[in-house]
Amino acid sequence: MRTVARLRRAGLPYLLLLPALLLELLVHLVPMVIGIVMSFKDLTQLFLGNWGAAPWKGLGNYRVTVDVDAPVGATLLHSFVVTCAFSVLTVGLCWLLGTAAAIFLQENFRGRGLLRAVFLTPYALPIYAAVITWAFMFQRDNGLVNHVLHDQLHLTDGRPFWLLGDNSFLALLVVAVWKTWPFAFLVVMAALQNIPKDLYEAAALDGAGMVRQIRRITLPSLRPINQVLVLVLFLWSFNDFNTPYVLFGKAAPEAADLLSIHIYQSSFVTWNFGTGSAMSVLLLLFLLVVTAGYLLATSRGRKHADA
Repeated sequence: MRTVARLRRAGLPYLLLLPALLLELLVHLVPMVIGIVMSFKDLTQLFLGNWGAAPWKGLGNYRVTVDVDAPVGATLLHSFVVTCAFSVLTVGLCWLLGTAAAIFLQENFRGRGLLRAVFLTPYALPIYAAVITWAFMFQRDNGLVNHVLHDQLHLTDGRPFWLLGDNSFLALLVVAVWKTWPFAFLVVMAALQNIPKDLYEAAALDGAGMVRQIRRITLPSLRPINQVLVLVLFLWSFNDFNTPYVLFGKAAPEAADLLSIHIYQSSFVTWNFGTGSAMSVLLLLFLLVVTAGYLLATSRGRKHADA
């Protein structure tokens, strides 16, 4: 009886984890495996009713996507470069704004609670409603952006197109930073609560100013949380689909052609699901390599700092 009771106690945790494991299989692992299988097939709209009957193409889809001398590979490389630039700028600006705002709101002053609520508002708004509002604001003739820049401040010679041409990258970057930086602000603000106040008091007694306190106390204390924050922001921005899709529609301008939109167009506009799946697998491998390299580098840096 004791053996049966011991087995029941030992198996109970696994039994409780079973629903979560099954849900993880259904939501993530099974679609990922299906996507990998699709990347090796010549899957077009002719086989939508029975995609399993699509002929095998082997590595053909991968050869097409990595051939930068062919149109498919060349446009994919362009989207990759645009996505890298977009991700680096988004992560950098979000971290900078979030950290600066969190440090600024550490001081007690009247209206601090109101400012915190205002700063977090973009993070609480529904993404579709917020991006559509930005799309109206970026309209050439009746948009608020041109009204302020051209009519009020006279900073532009005319009314530029913000959702077309080269300006589309800047418009996309503004919207992405606007909706993402409150997350960085929230994470950094929470991390700042764990820094002992006596460190700042001791530094102030030693004559250290605000800038030196930030450089010597605040930033080193935030290093562990920043390592995670930067990685999360990078993965979000690299896979961002909602922002460009709602802002530009199915066909994003060339200057703002992120990989997520490019893969969508390859799959659901040109009806070449095999090529789109191959692009998705390559994107997954790239993010896995970047994540592993980043975690390895930060782990070595942390061990070196602790030594």
